[in-house]
Amino acid sequence: MRARPLGRRFYARDARELAPLLLNKVLVRVGPPDERLAARIVEVEAYAGSEDAGSHAFHGPTRRNQTMFGPPGHLYVYFTYGMHWCANVVASTDGVATAVLLRAGAPTAGLDQMRSRRPQARRDRDLCSGPARLAQAFGLAGHADGADLVRGAIRIVDDGVAPPGRPGRSTRIGLREGRGDEHPWRWFVPDDPNVSRGVVRRLDPPAPARRPRRRGEPTATGHARHTTGC
Repeated sequence: MRARPLGRRFYARDARELAPLLLNKVLVRVGPPDERLAARIVEVEAYAGSEDAGSHAFHGPTRRNQTMFGPPGHLYVYFTYGMHWCANVVASTDGVATAVLLRAGAPTAGLDQMRSRRPQARRDRDLCSGPARLAQAFGLAGHADGADLVRGAIRIVDDGVAPPGRPGRSTRIGLREGRGDEHPWRWFVPDDPNVSRGVVRRLDPPAPARRPRRRGEPTATGHARHTTGC
């Protein structure tokens, strides 16, 4: 199947719906002279604007976040921690500030250029494993804020690889307690080595509850477990 760019209508949905659909799509950047970078998206997080204390748009529009309030299908690129850039896909409709953070990708093209931008990466799996790493590998900084993903040099394309039927899911990474850390709005491709690492609460099915064993009751092996009192 020939890769085709995602259209504006694809992005015009709530970020929490869009995020898992972006898994296994391909982020592509084409530039002079013959630069072509590509990475398959393997990890994302959704941010829900005024409903979400973890979102930059929680308190309304500012000079920094104005791209989030614009039409869908654009990049929102912001500077964080005084040293890193991160890239987000603007979702929903014009005036509703929801976005999807691109957390990690599996590099598929332009690896030499990515390595030159990220000389500290020891392995290719480290090139785009994390939002700041991905932005650095693709050369995304403030100039890319507002870039049109539908008609511009930076696009997200569908090459026929479907999102995982059962994506991994967890709470988001790096948020302070009480600032949206409880929402399960992170999705990832299970077992992909390019997925970033972080402390999260996985949404795995809970283990079945066990009835407390009574004193002297046989164990699963048929032997009684003896306890001693104080």
